[in-house]
Amino acid sequence: MIRDQLAETGHSKRIEDLDLVASLGVKTLRYPALWEHVEALGGQDDWSWLDERFQRMRRLGISPIATLIHHGSGPSWTSILAPDFAARLAAFGGRLALRYPWVKTFTPINEPMATARMSGLYGFWHPHRADEPTCLRLLVAQCRAIAMTMSAIRKVIPDARLLQTEDFGKIFATPKLAYQAAYENGRRWLSMDLLCGHVDARHPFLGRLLDADIDPEHLAELEAAPCPPDLVGVDYYLTSDRFLDHRVERHPQEPVGGNGTEPYVDVAAFRAGVPTHTLGFAARVREVWRRYALPAVIGEVHNACTREEQLRWFMEGWEAAFECAAEGIDVRAVTAWSLFGAVDWNSMMMREDGYYECGVFDVRADVPRKTIMADAISTLVDKQSFGHPVLAQTGWWRAPRKRGAKSPTIQLRGFDRRLSILGECCSRRRLTARAAPKQSELSDVWVELTVGGTGRRSRSILFATYCPGKTLSLAVPDGADWVAACNAFLDLVIDGLTGAYELLAAHRDNQYWVAERPAPHAAGVARQH
Repeated sequence: MIRDQLAETGHSKRIEDLDLVASLGVKTLRYPALWEHVEALGGQDDWSWLDERFQRMRRLGISPIATLIHHGSGPSWTSILAPDFAARLAAFGGRLALRYPWVKTFTPINEPMATARMSGLYGFWHPHRADEPTCLRLLVAQCRAIAMTMSAIRKVIPDARLLQTEDFGKIFATPKLAYQAAYENGRRWLSMDLLCGHVDARHPFLGRLLDADIDPEHLAELEAAPCPPDLVGVDYYLTSDRFLDHRVERHPQEPVGGNGTEPYVDVAAFRAGVPTHTLGFAARVREVWRRYALPAVIGEVHNACTREEQLRWFMEGWEAAFECAAEGIDVRAVTAWSLFGAVDWNSMMMREDGYYECGVFDVRADVPRKTIMADAISTLVDKQSFGHPVLAQTGWWRAPRKRGAKSPTIQLRGFDRRLSILGECCSRRRLTARAAPKQSELSDVWVELTVGGTGRRSRSILFATYCPGKTLSLAVPDGADWVAACNAFLDLVIDGLTGAYELLAAHRDNQYWVAERPAPHAAGVARQH
C-alpha cells in the first residue's frame, strides 16, 4: 500500500495553500520536493508540479527547506536496501540543485532512525521486517544516502545546509528493564552518530552494526567523510518518550512485546507516571545539545487532539525554545507541523480510515479554514508572544494549574440536559466553565454558550456569543452524538469562528464536518468545513 499525504490532504491540488502560509508571516517552510513525485518512472523527471510551487514560494518570499524523502523508500521502482539507492538519490539531489540553485537548505531523508524502526524493527512499513539487523541495515543505507546526496548538492550549491530531522524520544523503564532502556537510549543516537563520523572502533554499536552484515566499507566511508548537520531538527511528540513496563497486567489494553528474554509493554511515558520534568521539548533539546553542540530546530510540533490541546502543546514547544536559548543553547526555530493536517497517522498509515488530524488549517472545506493555530503563529511571528483564554490551564500531560480568582471563564446560560453535557465536555478539556448568574455578568467571561430548542427541523442549535455582534451558531441534527457535537462546537469556539453553520457529521476523537449555512434567500452550495 502506497500512501500520499499531499493527495490525501488535498494540498497537491491547491497551490493557493502557499498564499495561506504566506499570510501567516512564515518565511521558511519545510516543503516536499519528493523524489517519488519527480522521478516516478526511473530515468524520467517531471518537474512541473514542483516548478509551479517553488516559483510561487519565491514570489511570496518563502524559502523552502527541500525534503527529498519524508518516510518510505522513494519511488516505487527502488527501495532503501537496493544497492544503488544512495547513488540514485544523490543523482536526483544533484539534478534538484541544478534546477533550483537558490534553495539553500535540504533534508534528503527525514527521520532515518524512525523509518528504520517502523520498517525494519516493527514491520509497519516496507520491507515489513521485525528484526534489529534489518533496522540497522536500513539506517546505515539511509545515512549513506544522506551524505552522498549532500555531497552532490554541494557540488552545485557549495553553501547548501543540511537540516537533519530525527525523533530522539527517550526510553524510561521499571528497574527490572533498566538495561533495555539503556540499550535503546544508546541506539536512538545512531543516525546522528553515523552522519557526524562518530561510529569508529570505540563506538558501542559498532559490533551490532557489523553483526547485521553491514559492509565495513560503508561505515568507514561515513567515518572518514562525515556529513554533520548544519541544523538538527528535534521532532518531538507526546508519544516520543516511552516507558517499558514488565508488569503487563497493569496494561490490559496494550499489546505485549519484549526483547526475547523479558515480556513487557511499551507505553507513552507521559501516561506512565514518569516525572514530568524529565519529559518534554526542553529535556530532549538539552540532550541533543550536550551530545552534538549543533544548532537546533524544534521540529514537528503537533498534537492530534482537541483544539485547546493543540494550542497548549505548540505553546509549550515555543516556550521551551526560549527556555533553552536562555541557557545558551542555539535554538533557531519552532516548526508548526503539519500546516494542513495529516491522514491516518493514528495507525501509522497502516489502515485506510480517513482519520484526519487537523493542522494549522482545517482542510475539511473547499477552502482550508484557519484555526486558532494560524492566529497564534501569525502573532508569534510578529510579537513573539501569544495569549488565549485556554492557555490559562495546562494540557492533559501536565498537572493542572490552580484556578485563580480571575481565570478566564466560559459562561453557560440556561438549564438543559444538553447544556450540562456541554459543561462536562468543557471540564474534561480543562476549560473553566460555570453557570451564568441571574443578574449580573461575570467580568472574567470570554464567551457565553447556550443551547436552543429543536424547532421544526428537529435540530438543536448551539450558540456562542463572544461580544455584542460577534456570534457563532451550530445547528446539530436530531440523533447526532451529542458529546461529539459539543466537542466539535468547542473547537470552533476556540478558533473564534463566527457565523451560522450546521453539523453534517460528528464522531468521537474530533472527527467532524460542518458546513456554512447560506444566508436567507441566498442560492448556491454551502462550503464544507
